[in-house]
Amino acid sequence: MHRQISAPVGAPMMGNRNRGGVKASAVRLLSLCGAFGAIALLGITVAKAQDAEPRSYSNTPIGLNFLIAGALYSAGKLAFDPDLSVADANFHSKTGLLVYIRSFDFAGQSAKFDVIVPASSFSAWGRVEGQPRQREMAGLGDPRFRVSVNLIGAPALSVKDFANYRQDVIVGISLQVSAPLGQYDSSKLLNLGNNRWSFKPELGISKAVGPWTFELAPSVTIFTDNTNFFGGNNFVQAPFYAVQGHILYTFQSGAWFALDGVYFSGGRTSLNGVKSDNEQRNTRAGFTVALPIDRQNSLKLSASTGITSRTGSEFTAVGVAWQYRWGDGY
Repeated sequence: MHRQISAPVGAPMMGNRNRGGVKASAVRLLSLCGAFGAIALLGITVAKAQDAEPRSYSNTPIGLNFLIAGALYSAGKLAFDPDLSVADANFHSKTGLLVYIRSFDFAGQSAKFDVIVPASSFSAWGRVEGQPRQREMAGLGDPRFRVSVNLIGAPALSVKDFANYRQDVIVGISLQVSAPLGQYDSSKLLNLGNNRWSFKPELGISKAVGPWTFELAPSVTIFTDNTNFFGGNNFVQAPFYAVQGHILYTFQSGAWFALDGVYFSGGRTSLNGVKSDNEQRNTRAGFTVALPIDRQNSLKLSASTGITSRTGSEFTAVGVAWQYRWGDGY
């Protein structure tokens, strides 16, 4: 997601100005929306544009359903170009997620379909040209839909047959689509919805060695234009390129622990054809712990923080998710 902040009193608007004035206005608007919007790149959690989510391509028995309820709290500061007149920018966000996943057989390999619906409360504040500004909001974000298909190494198995399965190498692909159905107000720069579509194809590779599993997943996120940005302007964002990696250890009890890392770059924005110098090159690291409760229920805990950041956000996030599964064999 790319969230945007409401305009401060006296903020420049696009209108009948000379070319230099229009360009300056666009750059200032881009500075605000690009920097404040960057906080959502990792966003939420159990599912995000640059998510660090382990076991996305693990083999799963077919015919199962998963219902996940999660919550994530994130807080931090926003990094700006030092030439911009924005300082002391901070934010905090509370997000709830409801996720449904269904596993199925695709050409003899395991596959999954999932739907993610986020709801958030969000607050950002800082100083723009020396004046304090703040924006608070709450509501639904854009839902996301994903289909992931394993290509090799993850045969479609029933729950009974899955007991004898042992992973070696798994290669899979996925496509996640974000629909512009979240809360959006074109009179505000900061919104929970984006008023645009996004498409994220990804490749996943997973290798198991005893109780250890090593995962790598490169991806690209492509955005359509927001043609009704802040009063009818045209907002364009370049693709984001990301690669995430995980090192997991699985215990005999079924619990597992993962060290997570993600690097992403790109995302340069432009407003009405005027480009901003806000391309991002950021690195994050964290961990995930999954704890089985019984055959149908499990609990997942996660945390992450920024390591390096060119522009955008430097924040820490902690999350918790409960998972319930049912279906054939359960």
